[in-house]
Amino acid sequence: MDYTINRLIADTDFETVDGRTRAALAAHGFGVLTEIDVKATMKKKLAVDMPPYRILGACNPKMAHQAIGIEPRVGAMLPCNVILREVDGGVEVSAIDPVASMQAIDNTELIGVASQVRDLLAKAVAAI
Repeated sequence: MDYTINRLIADTDFETVDGRTRAALAAHGFGVLTEIDVKATMKKKLAVDMPPYRILGACNPKMAHQAIGIEPRVGAMLPCNVILREVDGGVEVSAIDPVASMQAIDNTELIGVASQVRDLLAKAVAAI
């Protein structure tokens, strides 16, 4: 089972894809709660260079509330991470597949919510 929903955006720069990603997430009910600039962190902490790589912690409040109501400790697995990384040919956007990540929790009701979140994330990634 794949654990991410992926899309390669060709012929555009990293910051443009970042803006388009945030807009697509917002259009599908997600806010960005956290942001990690992995490239900057690796440079600062390890003095290594790497291509642009950013992790956006996306959350759909309605769906998160539902999931926490079903399984209170599921918050340890939230938010839904979306990564942007510069690769040959463009910028790859990868969003976690919530169904794959929820396989660790034996709760079929939670899997139903995760399926809804996966559908929303897939639509957001397709809209970038």
